[in-house]
Amino acid sequence: MSVAFIDRNPTAPEVERLRLILSTYQDGTGQLTHVRFPGITLPGWRDFERSIALAFGGQAMESKYIFDVLLSDPAKPHIKYGLSCKMRGELDRISRDGRVTIELSNSAGKFWSRLKTKGLDETNYQNHPLEVGVALIEEVEDWHIRAGIASGGVADLSKSSYLVLSWNLKGWYQLHQFPLLLPDPRTLTWHCPLNRSLSETSKRIVGRDEQGILFEWYALSGGQLKYYPLASTAIWRSELFQLEPLPATIEHGVLRKVAEYFPDQWEQTYRTGPNNKSEG
Repeated sequence: MSVAFIDRNPTAPEVERLRLILSTYQDGTGQLTHVRFPGITLPGWRDFERSIALAFGGQAMESKYIFDVLLSDPAKPHIKYGLSCKMRGELDRISRDGRVTIELSNSAGKFWSRLKTKGLDETNYQNHPLEVGVALIEEVEDWHIRAGIASGGVADLSKSSYLVLSWNLKGWYQLHQFPLLLPDPRTLTWHCPLNRSLSETSKRIVGRDEQGILFEWYALSGGQLKYYPLASTAIWRSELFQLEPLPATIEHGVLRKVAEYFPDQWEQTYRTGPNNKSEG
């Protein structure tokens, strides 16, 4: 039995299944608030992870584990395949410069610990951008290696990958799958660019390929390591899609769900209170 994202690309019905699951988070349970319609929510990054697990029969880890969702082949249940799920509201960027935005990590503490083993710290990192870039990518790769079967982990790294859900304020979404193996940082041009005033260098480190910025590390402002692969290099991409509108004939919202799930107990909460004569 073949597994989506592992042995083959997802089928159209599988993507549709995911789209419909994501659409349910508009009912007030989604992590994001809709900027135009009060009371309507949208799926957030945790909702995305859970939806992938539900749609493709995986396990959402919901922890600091390096992979967000683990998939398995029923024929080889002891072997897992990892999906590192990322979600960013940067869909419009793809039409501007062809790049997908992935925040690889914001583990500033781990990054600085790695750099300090190489004699790099907050006082001198700007003078050694290549060494910083190589160390950052090596740190991320080491996280993957430790989760792999060869290191006693459960994940088959050869078939694990990044899965990115990009979206925009117009309500469009698109999925991209990228290899887990990152580009060799030694083949890139690393530097610490000037800030907007042009009077001093900025606090970020940038790694550039021939087309533009591929990696960006915000050293002293959150520690985010961002990766901008070209959309054309994706293993697979979905068509653009929008969430399915919730049926107008059905009342939605968290309070409605509570009333349906626990009708007697919920009704009782309105029968007792400081203004109710039956209390006390």
